[in-house]
Amino acid sequence: METKMHMKEWLIAQIESGKYAGLSWENEEKTMFRIPWKHAAKKDYSQTADAALFKAWAVYKGKYREGRDKADPTMWKTRLRCALNKSTDFEEVPERNQLDITEPYKVYRVSSSGEPPRPAEPEAENRARKSPENPVAPVKQESTSSGEELKEINETLMKEHMYCGSSALTSPKQLPAPPTFFRAGLASSDFRLQVVLLYHGQQVLKVTTKSPDGCFILQGQVPLGNERIYGPCSAQLICFPSPAAVSLPSHLAEAMSRLLCHLERGVLLWMAPEGLFIKRFCQGRVYWSGPLARNTDQPNKLEREKTFKLFDVNTFFTELQSYLRGKGSKPSIEVELCFGEEFPDPKLPKNRKLIVAQVIPSFALELLQRFSLGGSADRSAVPPATDAGKLEEEGDIWRKGEERRGEERRGEERRRGEEREERRGEERRGEERRGEERRGEEGRGEEERRGRRGEERRGGEERKERKGKERKERKGRKGKEGKERKERKGKERGSSP
Repeated sequence: METKMHMKEWLIAQIESGKYAGLSWENEEKTMFRIPWKHAAKKDYSQTADAALFKAWAVYKGKYREGRDKADPTMWKTRLRCALNKSTDFEEVPERNQLDITEPYKVYRVSSSGEPPRPAEPEAENRARKSPENPVAPVKQESTSSGEELKEINETLMKEHMYCGSSALTSPKQLPAPPTFFRAGLASSDFRLQVVLLYHGQQVLKVTTKSPDGCFILQGQVPLGNERIYGPCSAQLICFPSPAAVSLPSHLAEAMSRLLCHLERGVLLWMAPEGLFIKRFCQGRVYWSGPLARNTDQPNKLEREKTFKLFDVNTFFTELQSYLRGKGSKPSIEVELCFGEEFPDPKLPKNRKLIVAQVIPSFALELLQRFSLGGSADRSAVPPATDAGKLEEEGDIWRKGEERRGEERRGEERRRGEEREERRGEERRGEERRGEERRGEEGRGEEERRGRRGEERRGGEERKERKGKERKERKGRKGKEGKERKERKGKERGSSP
């Protein structure tokens, strides 16, 4: 019976084989390696290529049998991730990860034999997870129990999908990643949101969220998903207070009660490395305004069961850097949601709307306050040069990354444009060929018709000629017969006495 290799031996053998695109050594000493990590929601994702390594591990461990089990690339990827995280032979190197490029990858360090295992998470991230907002830090356990493994896989899948509903993305954009992120050298795991609820302009609730999975703002129950597969959603619940929480005229209180009935299932908001995202589940209409809103003087509607991006981290850092240099205005960080009524509405101010939610990413608010920009747009409160220089340096890193990604996008667009032009050219040439063929067939058909008409005319003339000859012959025969009859009659009269 063939001896099974340990994961370390197996994975090094796969790297050395060169069979998997993107799986390679990161350094010459072969102490770190890259592993391709493309998300299945990307439009250029290919299961055959991008999930090949994860599938191979599932096959090797007997978790997938070709032709018998249903293909599940997400589960394959999750199993390998869990195995890497639990193994003492590997350690993730987050600062080397590149997850926002065309071909994303993660970097892992291979521990030397006898070397004590290093923590699988950066110290900063551990501190963030053990902060007062999240006092219970996850504990990694060395267990081979199938039940515990399934539990860990379910929890990982839940975070991978950012609640089961997010898997129904209709936009071709990449699914937002889990909330712990690193940007421009700033190690940040601040996924908190500051949420304020206003009833007819009066504040009824102010909450700072604590869950890395974001929060639901709703009336009633959380939308049901595939909890048996992904486990329960741990997003924080923010329920609409009763209209009785504020003093309102009876007709407004009645209208608000009717509106709340349509806000069951609510909306889900969460922070990701790229920014703030939302998904609407409720029947009631929801409108919004914010830094990424298309319109500032007419309504912006959130479509149901679709994911929208409300705030962009890259844009925020770029605008903040420009402001500190005196070249732009203070970046906007507030997103407003209006439930049941069109918004923005030039005819009716927001303090006259029934229900409005104001949402601000906590990290952005604290960063503005750090630079004394939180209260007003007064440029006299410019931060020290060292801080500004640091932010400029970080902004340069971001800008270069954005320029590189922009070039890649533009190159991809150019290639697609050339392919479209080539297809259009082929279609035009095909149309021209078909047109020539049609014209040729029509010409040949016209010649054939003219030939048939000529033959018919000639045949008619021949028939007329034959008929004329036949008439002449009949006349000749009749004349000859008449002449003979006359001659016979004459002879008969001459011979009579």
